[in-house]
Amino acid sequence: MLSKAQISFITSLQHKKFRTQYNLFVVEGIKSVVEFVHSSYNVQKIFTTQEIRAKLGKISQNIKCEEVTETELSKISSLKNPQGALALVEIPQTTQLDLSTLKGKHSIVLDDIQDPGNLGTIIRTAEWFGISTILCSTGTVDTYNPKVVQATMGSLSRIQIYYIDIEELISQCTLPTFGALLEGDNIYETNFGKEGLIIMGNEGNGIRKNIIGKIQQAVTIPRIGRAESLNVAVATTIFCSEVTRHNMLANKQ
Repeated sequence: MLSKAQISFITSLQHKKFRTQYNLFVVEGIKSVVEFVHSSYNVQKIFTTQEIRAKLGKISQNIKCEEVTETELSKISSLKNPQGALALVEIPQTTQLDLSTLKGKHSIVLDDIQDPGNLGTIIRTAEWFGISTILCSTGTVDTYNPKVVQATMGSLSRIQIYYIDIEELISQCTLPTFGALLEGDNIYETNFGKEGLIIMGNEGNGIRKNIIGKIQQAVTIPRIGRAESLNVAVATTIFCSEVTRHNMLANKQ
């Protein structure tokens, strides 16, 4: 049976202050928990119902597993409909970004993305298109926010994410920089080359002006209809798709 102290501790991890303090975050759902169990992340403990336990498959003896009732699980879950499994996972030690690792590939740069669902979807999209690195401004929502983790559907376990001063990054990096802006070159006619930084802006304000001035090529998704703007996660998906298409065509030549 879960104690009040355990419930209080686990639910506190819904807040960044306590995730930082305890160096832990929460992963929920069978698929996501299994993804993290088989990743480089250190899973500290899994709480699961008896019915779901067998669906988790083989779990390392180093990972503690505790069976709980559905009622108990609902008390520690951040979801309206808990999915039978919840894991406490250690936040990996922050490492300094080596700019040389960005060469020869495209990486996504996020300027103050605020919505957890957007960030989670972008992480999942990046993995789909084989983009392994995402660089976030310090003002971007926390990667280990429960809503972000949930939206990634396990992809977070395989994507490298860094929080850095992106203005300084762009100034120091020699790679081509492409910024998603309302006015720029047509994305369907843009040569993205073999490497570069794809910069996506804040949901309401776009890319900050001081960063726009450092971007080498402004790129826009042509608007055919009357919608005022695109959701940033949708726009990022289109950029990832076009970068991938360009690379595939280049490899055939």
